[in-house]
Amino acid sequence: MYLGLDIGSSSSKVVLLGEAGEILAAQVVNLGTGTKGVHQALEAAYAQAGVGPEEVRYAVVTGYGRMTYQGADKQITEISCHAKGVRHLSPEARTIVDVGGQDTKVIRLNDQGGVENFVMNDKCAAGTGRFLEVMARVLDCPIQSLAQLARAGEAPVSISNLCTVFAESEVISHLAAGVSQANVAAGAIHSIATRIVGMAGRVGVEPQVVMTGGGALNGALVDALSQSLHQPVQVLGNPQVMGALGAAVFAREFAQKQAAQAIV
Repeated sequence: MYLGLDIGSSSSKVVLLGEAGEILAAQVVNLGTGTKGVHQALEAAYAQAGVGPEEVRYAVVTGYGRMTYQGADKQITEISCHAKGVRHLSPEARTIVDVGGQDTKVIRLNDQGGVENFVMNDKCAAGTGRFLEVMARVLDCPIQSLAQLARAGEAPVSISNLCTVFAESEVISHLAAGVSQANVAAGAIHSIATRIVGMAGRVGVEPQVVMTGGGALNGALVDALSQSLHQPVQVLGNPQVMGALGAAVFAREFAQKQAAQAIV
C-alpha cells in the first residue's frame, strides 16, 4: 500500500493506493498545516481502507505544509504531484488549472505527462478559494451554495478589481446600488475565470483541460472557465485529492524502483 499526503493551507488530503494503482481510500479534512487535519485525514483514510499505517510501504508528502511533516519517505512539490495525479486518471490531459485555498496554478504537460511549463499566483488571493470565501461572506451565502446563486444571475455585473480587498468593496457597492445577489455572484465567478485565463495565456492552453483543487467543486466556476477558454474543462473524480493522488503514485513508483534495484 502506498500513501500520498497533501498538506494545504486550509485542508489536508490523503490517498492510499494499492499495488495495481487502484485508489483504496481518499479523504479530505478541512483543516490545513499546523492543525490536527493531517492526523484526522490519515485516520479516516486507514479506516476507509480497513488497514493500519504499518501496511504502508512508501509515503510521499506534498503541498504547502509538506516541510512540517516528518512521517514521509520523500517530499515533492505540488506542481509535480498534481501533474502525476491528473496523468494517472487522464493520460490525455495537457493543461491543469488548480484552484486552491491560497493560490492558483496553471500547469501545461507534455505528451509524456511531465511538467512543461507552469505559472502560479501565490502573492494575491485573487482567483483563489480564499476569493470565493470572501465573496460568499459578503453575499451572506454559504460557500457550498455560491455556484447555485451565480447560475441564477442573468446579467453578471462587472467586477474589475483583481485585488480581493478592493473587489470586496466593489461588490458591497454593487449590492448597495440594488444589483441582485445572483448577478453579483455571477460577476464574481466570471472575474475569477478571467483572472485564470490571463494566467493560462502565459503558459499556453492545450486540450484536454482539467480543473483540480477545491475551486473545481464550484460548478459555476468550471462552466465560466470553459466558456472563457472556449473549450470544455474536465473535473476528474474528487478534484481536491489530485495532489495527494499524485503523491501516492510517486510513492508507488519509488517503492517499485527500489524493489527492482534490490533484485538486481
